[in-house]
Amino acid sequence: MRRREFIALIGGVAVIGPRNAEAQPKKVWRVGQVLAGTRETHGFLALALEERLSELGDKENVVVIDRFARPEPSAVQEEIAAVSAQVDVLVVYSTIGGVAAKRVAPPIPVVFVSVGAPVEIGLVQTLSRPGGNMTGVTFEAASETYQRRLQLLKELVPGLTRVAVLRAHGDANAAFATNALEKGAPQLGVSLLSFDITPTSDLDRVFAEIVAQAAQGLVVVAGALTFALRKRIAELALAHRLPSCGGFKETVEAGELIGLGPDLIQLCRQGAALVDKIIHGSKPADLPVEQPTRYVIWINLKTASALGITVPPALLAGADEVIE
Repeated sequence: MRRREFIALIGGVAVIGPRNAEAQPKKVWRVGQVLAGTRETHGFLALALEERLSELGDKENVVVIDRFARPEPSAVQEEIAAVSAQVDVLVVYSTIGGVAAKRVAPPIPVVFVSVGAPVEIGLVQTLSRPGGNMTGVTFEAASETYQRRLQLLKELVPGLTRVAVLRAHGDANAAFATNALEKGAPQLGVSLLSFDITPTSDLDRVFAEIVAQAAQGLVVVAGALTFALRKRIAELALAHRLPSCGGFKETVEAGELIGLGPDLIQLCRQGAALVDKIIHGSKPADLPVEQPTRYVIWINLKTASALGITVPPALLAGADEVIE
């Protein structure tokens, strides 16, 4: 069946399923997905999940309701509380989305996408046996990835000794990420300077303070807010000549120097497969939390050139994708 027979996007609602009335099942599943950002910054993620549900060819009709919220905990909680009363399955994105769903969503099945350390922040009991009404796909569940990001930055800037850590205030993943970085920093001879931001923060002032404290590089903690602000963060890092490292292809495309992380589109597709299993009778408690199938290294050579950085040949050869 063609894709156009499966998906109709009208006013933020996607209807997924066959149009043949005789093939209509008795159950119409309503799936709500809440994203901490705007349709411009996060809409491609919502679409990726909807497209994968279409590809899976469920016999039941599925109505997907997209909702977007400011990338801060209170706004995400408010949107989740509003939409979760209308749906059979809830999909939430990012760590603040997962935490908000844990707090305010009714006991319906919840699938989270791109959440850091779901066991440590209390969303599930274990990765293999979530044990409640939540399961999903983690952005990362091990501290080594943040240590590797710091190492990549050090390889690009061998004399690096002071690194700013930019993180979102109130994001449960921030503490996990900072602890992970602090474990790896001494081995690399690096000291860390943490800076918290909110949606109303004056980023120009934050970066002026980063420079005033003699930071030589920047690690951006992955999260809904920093992702939504990725273009401005990358612009300011470049303007202040700060080599930067993040966790997504999209942040490197926006201008960060280097990134290490999973493919967000693939995480959404994995999340859709979990929704499909729930529709077919599986319980979130019995569906293991999935991890990324692979981690990718991206390098922005245009940013490297603007910063006067020569990427070591070994690092360049090991990159999965080079952005020019």
